[in-house]
Amino acid sequence: MANHKSALKRIRANETKRLRNRYQHKTTRTLVRKLRGLSDKTAATELFKSAASALDKLARKNVIHKNKAANLKSGLAKHIAGLAA
Repeated sequence: MANHKSALKRIRANETKRLRNRYQHKTTRTLVRKLRGLSDKTAATELFKSAASALDKLARKNVIHKNKAANLKSGLAKHIAGLAA
C-alpha cells in the first residue's frame, strides 16, 4: 500500500481515468460495430461522423494508437463507399 499522500491520490486518479477510458473505448467499439451492420448509406454517413470523432478522441488521449484509429476510420469509410445509395 502507498505511504505518501500524493501516491494515494495518484491511485484514485488512475482508477477514475481507467474507468473513463474503458467506458469511452467500449462505447466507441459499439458505434463501430453498429456502423458495420448498417446497409443504408445515409444513416451510415451520419453515424460515421460520430464514430470518427470518437476514434479521434481516443487516439488523442492515447487510449488507442493513432494508426489504429486511422485504420478503423479507413475501413469504415470503405464500407460506406461500398454501400448502395
